[in-house]
Amino acid sequence: MIGLIQRVEKAHVEVSGEVIGSIQRGLMALVGIQRGDGELEATRLLERMLGYRVFPDEDGRMNRSLTDIDGGLLLVPQFTLAADTRKGMRPSFGPAAAPEDGKRLFAGLVAAAKKAHRRVGSGRFGAHMKVTLVNDGPVTFWLEVPPAGLRAAKPAAGEPG
Repeated sequence: MIGLIQRVEKAHVEVSGEVIGSIQRGLMALVGIQRGDGELEATRLLERMLGYRVFPDEDGRMNRSLTDIDGGLLLVPQFTLAADTRKGMRPSFGPAAAPEDGKRLFAGLVAAAKKAHRRVGSGRFGAHMKVTLVNDGPVTFWLEVPPAGLRAAKPAAGEPG
């Protein structure tokens, strides 16, 4: 599962001219769901988004998390993040989760986020959305939790890696 997070002063998402999710200071996360992703990947990605230290402390260092500042989290589904762009001039969406799996996992991620954090908004899976944001920095990070089946085992100490 992929989360492209951006530190924002504010952000909102519209569908058919209606604002369906908005936040003030916090993180806007474009979420890509890959084949093989499940609840474990969603849980880990949410932990990382809430705990990733991208907000400044009193010395101006990125030392505070979204939880620390009680900021907003805007989750926006974006299947194109899972595209394979390594060759050619047209992306392949083979790595993306099937729509029904993506919709279910995105809904689960939003529900878990709302249980874990009090300021959560979201886009709508499968909808054509207009996303507006005011970047703060800009500060953007790619967080990825690979599907369990694609995680490489770490070599034991002394083994070639």
